Amino acid sequence: MTPLTQVGMLIINTFAGLYLMAVVLRFLLQLVRADFYNPISQFLVKATNPPLIPLRKVIPGWGGVDVASLILALLIQTAAIIIIFLLNGVQPFSFIGTLVLWSILSIIGLLLKIFFWGFIIIIIASWVAPGSYNPALILLNQILEPVTKPIRKLMPDMGGIDISPIFVLLIIHILEIALGACVGASGLRDMLGKIPGLVIGV
Repeated sequence: MTPLTQVGMLIINTFAGLYLMAVVLRFLLQLVRADFYNPISQFLVKATNPPLIPLRKVIPGWGGVDVASLILALLIQTAAIIIIFLLNGVQPFSFIGTLVLWSILSIIGLLLKIFFWGFIIIIIASWVAPGSYNPALILLNQILEPVTKPIRKLMPDMGGIDISPIFVLLIIHILEIALGACVGASGLRDMLGKIPGLVIGV
């Protein structure tokens, strides 16, 4: 891999990764009906509206799920993989179905990472800044609460100590193990050995 190829991959991964993160976060915020007037929500909406507005005219939502955001995330990751392959002198169009599968696995991996690090941030913030009104922490709580609430209801009274995040983190780790098995079965793990940084979420 030449230095020029490495630079190209770095640029693609950086910009595609940041935009993919913005699209996935917008999907999550809309899914949980987060505060639209939060400044971070406003930024994500303005950043992702240009491709999403025309895409929604073709792909409507379903059951309260913003399908267009998921399709856009899939297109971004697939396009990034194709460009990285081309930079490495590989013609990817003969196995486009496999690329789509890798993109789906990548997005699932990204979602798991968002939830994992989101819980870590919330746990640390509960120690160092309890009751904070930071916009980012408010949005994180709005994203994570629908996940922790059902588990919290099943937990016995622990004297005001909430240990539901521990169980959520355990579930996330189990899902990551299952995702790793799917990555190996799809051949993506072998490809990552040849082209590190091929996908963003895995």
